Parts: sequence; structure tokens; C-alpha cells
Amino acid sequence: MLGVYNYTVVLTYMSVVSAVLGIFVSLSGTGHPYIGTMFLLFCGLCDAFDGKVASTKKNRSKLERNFGIQIDSLSDVLAFGVLPSCIGVAIMRTSPMLKTLCLADGTEWYGDLIKYALYAILVVYALAALIRLAYFNVTEEERQLTEDGPRKYYVGLPVTSAALIVPAAAIIRFICSYFFDISFLFYAIMLVTAIAFVSSFKIKKFGIAGILVLIGIGAAICVTFLLFRFVFYANLKFF
Repeated sequence: MLGVYNYTVVLTYMSVVSAVLGIFVSLSGTGHPYIGTMFLLFCGLCDAFDGKVASTKKNRSKLERNFGIQIDSLSDVLAFGVLPSCIGVAIMRTSPMLKTLCLADGTEWYGDLIKYALYAILVVYALAALIRLAYFNVTEEERQLTEDGPRKYYVGLPVTSAALIVPAAAIIRFICSYFFDISFLFYAIMLVTAIAFVSSFKIKKFGIAGILVLIGIGAAICVTFLLFRFVFYANLKFF
């Protein structure tokens, strides 16, 4: 059977499953973007440790090592490129303001213009994530020919940062929805994030302490959502 199925790629496969489920939930007729963000956060958790787990196997063959690199990038396309865009589609479908402007029958001409502009942002986001991952793979191959060990800096914003940026933007929108609809802010954040993916600024790579901090932030996002959903806004119709 083709492929690698040892423990070094289990977390990557789990991330793919989570991403696909998140896409299904976000695009289903009864799904909601906030459930999709929970799957996205889980993808981020898997990604935080998949490399560490893989490195514990000291006798990996060249095929296993190269397969792990490729499957990791392919899973990132789904988890941090496609899934966030699908969450954006779900937000468009569940936002009262956007439903009125873009999706209602008989809407004015500007409704279609807004709808296609938002779709364009989501497409640009997914494309930017794909370009960044492909560019990273090529430059990492070249770097390993001249340098030993892991890289210390990333050029541009890593796509895995979407595991925190997108859920945070969605949760802020949810909290503010009790007062007013700020759905357009979500798409603005997606556009800025897409630009950051393909920009040339440098970001220091996180160590284990930094990863734990990011996991803590992700957990805080989950707790915040659960508190506002089931405690403060239990009867909120907007959700």
C-alpha cells in the first residue's frame, strides 16, 4: 500500500481529518463558522507537535522523511488555506447584514458586487497560502544544502498562524454581534493576513515555550467562545 503509516505522520493525518470535517461543517446548510473554527484550532494543535513527534524517530528513511515534509505541506493547504476560506463563506451565510446585502433574492446591484468582492478576498487568501507553502518548500530545500539544523527565522507570516488569527477574528465578531454586526472586519483581517503570507519581513521561529504560549492563546479563544455562547449569550439569535 502506498504511503507512510507510522506514528511520525499520525498528527498530520489527524489535522487533515479535522480540516476536512471543518470544511464540511462550514459549508453545510446547518453548519456555523464557529464550529469550523474549533476544527481549525485542532489543526493548529496537531501542527504544533507533528514535527517534534517525527523527529523522535531517529532511523527514518529518506522516503519517510521526504514524505513527511510533503504531506505536512499538503495538509497545511487544507487546514490553513482552504478551511479558513470556507469559514469565511459560512460567515457570509450566517451574518444578518451580509445575508441582506448579498444573498437575499431581489437584492440591489451592489449586493452582487459586495458578494463577489468577499468571495475574491477568500480566493486570494487561499491562493496566498498555497503560494507561500510552495515557496517555503523550495527555499527550505535550497537552505538545507548550505545550512545544518532547523531555520531560525521565517520570511513572511507562516500559514499556520491562521490557526489563531482566523478563530480570534471569528470570536471577536461573535462577541460584538450582540451589539452590532462587524462581519466586514473578518474579511479585512483575511486580506491583510493573505498579504502577510507573501510579504518578505522576517519572523523569529518559536521554540517550545513560544508554542506553548500559542496553545494557551488557542485554549483561551475556545474558552471565550464557550462562555459567551452558553453563558452570556445563551439566547442570542444571531448565532
